Amino acid sequence: MIKPDTHWHLDKRVPVAIIIALLMQTAGALVWAGAASERLSTLEGRTQSLTKMNVRTARLEEQVIYMRATLDRIENKLDRSMGAPSNRINP
Repeated sequence: MIKPDTHWHLDKRVPVAIIIALLMQTAGALVWAGAASERLSTLEGRTQSLTKMNVRTARLEEQVIYMRATLDRIENKLDRSMGAPSNRINP
């Protein structure tokens, strides 16, 4: 009875060119994956900075609204104290 070989082995009929081609293909895939990872990291960083800028912009918008309301109140008080219409421009 012939005992089957359970160990892995490389057949002598496999050309060296195929082994080199597989190694080069694997290396290329690893380089591509590294470059893709770097691009993703860059985009994540940009996204985080844009999120911070959106929050700051929203805060500034709220402050501008508050300042505009304050200026409107000041203008109305000045107009009432001077007796002038609110849309009139004095020279």
